[in-house]
Amino acid sequence: MKKVVWGVLGCARIAREKVIPAMQAAHHCDIRAIASRSLERAQATASTLGIDRAYGSYEALLADPQIEAIYNPLPNDLHVPLTLQAARAGKHVLCEKPLSLDAAQAAQLREVASQVHIMEAFMVRFHPQWEHVRARMRSGELGAVRSIQTWFSYFNNNPDNIRNHVHQGGGALYDIGCYAVVTARYLYGCEPERVIALFDRDPQFGTDRTVSALLDFGNGRRLVFTASTQCVPYQRVQVVGDKKRIEVRIPFNAPAGKSTEVLADDGSALDGSGIVTTTVAPCDQYGLQGDAFSQAIRTQAPLPWGVDDAVANMRVIDALFASERSGAWVVP
Repeated sequence: MKKVVWGVLGCARIAREKVIPAMQAAHHCDIRAIASRSLERAQATASTLGIDRAYGSYEALLADPQIEAIYNPLPNDLHVPLTLQAARAGKHVLCEKPLSLDAAQAAQLREVASQVHIMEAFMVRFHPQWEHVRARMRSGELGAVRSIQTWFSYFNNNPDNIRNHVHQGGGALYDIGCYAVVTARYLYGCEPERVIALFDRDPQFGTDRTVSALLDFGNGRRLVFTASTQCVPYQRVQVVGDKKRIEVRIPFNAPAGKSTEVLADDGSALDGSGIVTTTVAPCDQYGLQGDAFSQAIRTQAPLPWGVDDAVANMRVIDALFASERSGAWVVP
């Protein structure tokens, strides 16, 4: 398959350190250009990463006729405007999460979704450890799954960091709580019926530094999660059924090129001696994501998750914020 020619909007850290190197090593991606509002920064990043062309504006990159697809890792408040601009220029767009600041904004992308591929970059859905967990859950091995319990945290109180800028979409729910939501929807295969949340906001930044939530998926199924930008770094996911539980040890930041472990426990020994560990082969989830998107472009196949899925995820996030304001259950 001929590689898809990609351009990158901005020099975000995740792009420089994770996504671009992974896509450069992938089978179907050719990262050909990068743009920044600072030409010098674009040139420096291009030189470091071995990218052919650097542009001093996003518009210049979008006007490049060789570029077929765009990776958009810009600040959250620029996701929809630049994705729309790229799509109107005929470029397919892989956009970082969250796709937007609310569901209504995400829905604006439906205007162009029939013309180009647009996907929210939840790379975890392409990691085989998540496919493994979902397959075991659906096989009935766990019995009736009653709860998914997720913790995701890191510590960042830097006032200059964009994750602490409330008006640009900073805060725990947008940045990492969204992973708890999307992976529960992925595993259950349905949408939550109602949600309720408790927020703690940083007095200086105004961002939600810790959010805890309960999502009711109906039929006794729930998601319980805590996400925090000011706690010790930690992440775990437990999928708990009436016969067995599964634990994902590094659910979200799975190390590139290293194996991961999924633990299964039937509860026969509370000291954990009955745990059976499955090792999932090494991979790079960012590279797998880039290849899947590129293959969809070349084959003109529908994406597994498009704009409608992103809108649905944002509806849940909107409902969680609404619950903060009301202190009550909210229907997404």
